Amino acid sequence: MDVRRADERYRGGDPAAGISSLHAFSFGPHYDPDNLRFGAVIACNEERLEPGAGFDEHPHSHTEIVTWVVEGELTHRDSAGNESVLRHGDVQRLSSAGGVRHVERNDGEVPLVFVQMWLAPVEPGGDPAYETVRGIADSTPYAVPEAGAMLHVRRLTAGERTAIPDAPHVYVHVVRGEVRLDGVELGEGDAARVTDAKDLELVAGAPAELLVWEMSVV
Repeated sequence: MDVRRADERYRGGDPAAGISSLHAFSFGPHYDPDNLRFGAVIACNEERLEPGAGFDEHPHSHTEIVTWVVEGELTHRDSAGNESVLRHGDVQRLSSAGGVRHVERNDGEVPLVFVQMWLAPVEPGGDPAYETVRGIADSTPYAVPEAGAMLHVRRLTAGERTAIPDAPHVYVHVVRGEVRLDGVELGEGDAARVTDAKDLELVAGAPAELLVWEMSVV
């Protein structure tokens, strides 16, 4: 198990434009050849946008982009004609495939915080696709078969336990709260990268929200 702390993430964004970013993997100008990916995950970015701030239209290709809103509202528009407003509890996936362009903005009146995770597809190419799941239920898995991955959203009360999937690669990101995984304490923004996970259990020390990626592709 490789634990990465919140304060070890690369800082980015454009604070003058109301954008603050924290990157868990090598990203943009923060090139780190030893931190390019884990399993299918190639990016896990926490983005904070002030009211009116956003990312203007920009391209993506050959990437599965999954977004989880922590607080506030995220407005999404893309070149395939999709437009939506995401709130806490919604899961959004943009399969950029052969190429797509999109805009992400905070058109609300309060700060927006979201976690965006990029996964490498098993096979590149194909046609772009878009999906939003509103108010995903706790423990309901969300499959991204194009990347050989499954997202588990867990919301735990203090003292509650949950099993970690047995899988070649498991990525655990703590959105909120405090948890203990295999005797290791994890706090808000911390992440654990587990290889060959088997019979692992996680317990919440305080109310917690977790994003857990189960990845079957080695």
